[in-house]
Amino acid sequence: MAADRLQIDDETGDPVLRIKLRNERDDFSAAARYQRSQKNDEVDAKYGFERYSLPTERTGWLINMHPADVIDENKCLVSAVDYYFIEEDGGRFKATLPFPPYFYVLTKKDTERDVSSFLSRKLSGRITGIDLVDKEDMDLPNHLVGLKRRFLKLKFLSVEDLMKAKRDIMPAVRKNKEREKSQSVYDPSLFSTRSGDPTWHVQPGSQLDNIVDVREHDVPYHVRVAIDARINVGHWYTVRGRGSDPPEIRLVEDEPDRPEPVVLAFDIETTKLPLKFPDPASDSIMMISYMIDGQETQPNIIVTYNGDMFDWPFVEARAYHHGIAMGDEIGFSMDRQGEYKCRPCIHMDAFRWVKRDSYLPVGSQNLKATTKAKLRYDPVELDPEDMCRMACEDPQGLSNYSVSDAVATYYLYMKYVHPFIFALCTIIPMEPDEVLRKGSGTLCEALLMVQAFHGNIVYPNKQEAALSKLTPDGHLLDTETYVGGHVEALESGVFRSDIACRFRLNPEMLLHLKANVRRTMAHALEVEEKIPLEQVTNFEEQCGEIEAKLAGLASAPVRLEDPMIYHLDVGAMYPNIILTNRLQPHAVVDEATCAACDFNKPGATCQRPMTWVWRGDFSPASRNEYQTIRLQLESEKVQGPKPGDPQTNFHSLPPHEQALLEKKRLADYCRKAYKRTKVTREETKSTTICQRENSFYVDTLRAFRDRRYEFKSLLKAWKKKLEVAKQKGDPAEIKSCKNKEVLYDSLQLAHKCILNSFYGYVMRKGARWYSMEMAGIVCYTGASIITRAREIVEEIGRPLELDTDGIWCVLPATFPENYEFHVRQGKRSKVTVSYPGAMLNVMVKDNFTNDQYQELVDPDDLVYEQRSENSIFFEVDGPYRAMILPASKEEGKKLKKRYAVFNEDGTLAELKGFEVKRRGELRLIKIFQSSVFEAFLLGSTLEECYASVAKVANYWLDVLYSRVGLEIIDRIFPRGQIWVGYWGREGGSLKGEVCL
Repeated sequence: MAADRLQIDDETGDPVLRIKLRNERDDFSAAARYQRSQKNDEVDAKYGFERYSLPTERTGWLINMHPADVIDENKCLVSAVDYYFIEEDGGRFKATLPFPPYFYVLTKKDTERDVSSFLSRKLSGRITGIDLVDKEDMDLPNHLVGLKRRFLKLKFLSVEDLMKAKRDIMPAVRKNKEREKSQSVYDPSLFSTRSGDPTWHVQPGSQLDNIVDVREHDVPYHVRVAIDARINVGHWYTVRGRGSDPPEIRLVEDEPDRPEPVVLAFDIETTKLPLKFPDPASDSIMMISYMIDGQETQPNIIVTYNGDMFDWPFVEARAYHHGIAMGDEIGFSMDRQGEYKCRPCIHMDAFRWVKRDSYLPVGSQNLKATTKAKLRYDPVELDPEDMCRMACEDPQGLSNYSVSDAVATYYLYMKYVHPFIFALCTIIPMEPDEVLRKGSGTLCEALLMVQAFHGNIVYPNKQEAALSKLTPDGHLLDTETYVGGHVEALESGVFRSDIACRFRLNPEMLLHLKANVRRTMAHALEVEEKIPLEQVTNFEEQCGEIEAKLAGLASAPVRLEDPMIYHLDVGAMYPNIILTNRLQPHAVVDEATCAACDFNKPGATCQRPMTWVWRGDFSPASRNEYQTIRLQLESEKVQGPKPGDPQTNFHSLPPHEQALLEKKRLADYCRKAYKRTKVTREETKSTTICQRENSFYVDTLRAFRDRRYEFKSLLKAWKKKLEVAKQKGDPAEIKSCKNKEVLYDSLQLAHKCILNSFYGYVMRKGARWYSMEMAGIVCYTGASIITRAREIVEEIGRPLELDTDGIWCVLPATFPENYEFHVRQGKRSKVTVSYPGAMLNVMVKDNFTNDQYQELVDPDDLVYEQRSENSIFFEVDGPYRAMILPASKEEGKKLKKRYAVFNEDGTLAELKGFEVKRRGELRLIKIFQSSVFEAFLLGSTLEECYASVAKVANYWLDVLYSRVGLEIIDRIFPRGQIWVGYWGREGGSLKGEVCL
């Protein structure tokens, strides 16, 4: 097929569309692409971005990137990426980098050349070249000894050409995979009498039969270019044009400070009918409020709050109503995901950041609640039903409200979203719009793709769900997963550091701890703090003090004493479990994999068995019953997949439709025969983790963890510098320190976002690196750590609540707490060690250290070094002033993840499970909640505390009752919600249960 060519008219110099293609559809496609590229250039020019091609160097900060189509020197329409730069002085330009899209083809052994020749002919006019490349494939047996797979790298003129070639090849690949699964042991090629050509029997037209797999065919084009060319948004680059050749784009090593792009935040107010949601078909925009940092009229970034769902669709609909095409005028239009984007201008919907990264509860994610939580001020609130009236009667009041929304959106973006997103962009090969909106699993996968590419590792294809999978004993599996983290509520009530509570301690455990004090503190100093024991001058004195306290507790184990309220949690638990045990999706191996490995020798220690718990839902029907029902379906005529389709044969349906029909028919049968449609089972399984597998996954995770620790350290340092600057009163230094504080806070948060994704990503549907076993092992190990810690805490105090990664507990006030050790030399003259944390960390060391960790130290001779590894450490938060845990209304049950914790100064440290999960709640309810919680700090005994809470609660119930009535109270506080206690009053005025 001929190439897409755009001939240039020599007289006018204008492109003339003389596209030499065989069919009208391709003609339209190429013409549309060219016209679209022309339109894109026009829109870019409106925002000040002209294509730069001069040979002089120009330095700019990369703010955005988008795929594009350009005409090359052969008059062909080829794929490229437009990179948008802003300069220190505010100047703008864009550079266009043509780059051939490609994917990899895996062929049968020794057929690469034949397949290459065949594809060159078949894809003539679309393909720019075929290279033979050797890549490391984790699916290749025995690849650890250096074996690599040879792939054909097919390079194309454009993404459209790649997609057409993929559509031609993929059906043959699927057919070949199915044939390979069902192939018998007999292989005709083994009996070939012709030597020197193992494929002599294959006809030239059937070379597609030799293609067994296609890899990296679904990598987004701009992501592909960013990975290969190492170009990321958020960095400074030097750009030099080279005429018709691709421009030279080089990273600036010593990068200056980030520039300040032009940011505009806006919010709209619309008319509406009473008690109706605004409808753009009949309602109109009555006010647009905006805030912009400066006088420019060409913003680099436009910020909204839920603009994808409301503001932009409403503006576009009203523009269309007046005969204006918004996309043509300003470049903003809705994409296939329903998101409003523009090429030269970034749309930052701050609501997307709140949903994914703010850690705010669902009921507190509207703009007002977010502003109060993050910016620490109460915004102007207005009932939507009053807006139209105020537009006529009090336009200034409505203006104040609308402007306050735009201002809140602007400052929320500038303080949190802007530094966070552009910090992520420096490590994620995506444009800012995508980094803001994509899930954390997608970001994690993009990062792994970067590391795999630079490690010469071919990407695995995305995971596809297995259809009609059977259990080992022959039952049709409906769903399967693993048992997750362990969460448990143990006690309820009010615990305050100034009100004594009862303890029943175990003397044997206390004496055991006493005997191990020196070992415990030595481990804390040498392993956790990295301080040699010989440098500590008061080690014996401090250990003796701890021993004396433990002995005193053992002598009187039953006691009434003020408690210390602590949260003992494991720092970055799941990432550190992964690192400690060298857990990677491709390191999950079976007996067949190990049997093919050269390292599998007697005495080998590279196989680490680890436990997890599988949970599955499956049909109670047997294998024979399932096969009978399938045979019955195959003999019937069934309804087509779409409504209105004629009846067809079962085997003519797509595989997914076949599986759905099987499950439905089997469920109907089981409902009659077994009186149930599914059975749930849990099984404890053991899976082998290879300790010598290629470590790119854990290396990526470790680098992120260490960088986050580095940024957290820098954040602390700049906070101290900010305090010093404030004492000096130097405005310039204060501003500089604040900027650095925000920068490092955003960097550590960006790294935290990715760090926490490595665990959940491996169970994400469609993940390239998928492993249910790995996810199950991580959860099971974490639950085992918390369970062991709970067993210790039960002997020396009272555990209150078990989180996934920590324990809330109370310990006696006389239990050993923090101890200061003096250091003879080094950067620190003294270091403080928390004994409760050190005590648990020794337990983790003894029970959860990986003594089989192996690291490749000599790649040439394949020499591995074995060592012990453990990076799992408890951290101690507290002590706190009070913790309130509500009781359940049902006997024998506890409420999980429902508590309130107060700092020593009376401020709320943490509130979990008490949020009102609805928008537009009454302000009275918020006051009610905060007032009741504060009342828990009143009184000097539990009786006085409960009495004060009852008094405050009943007062506000009276207020609510008088304002909204009992029916509204019941609707706001449904009976099934969380109840702190039972309070009532004499006289029957209002008696009932008080809900927080």
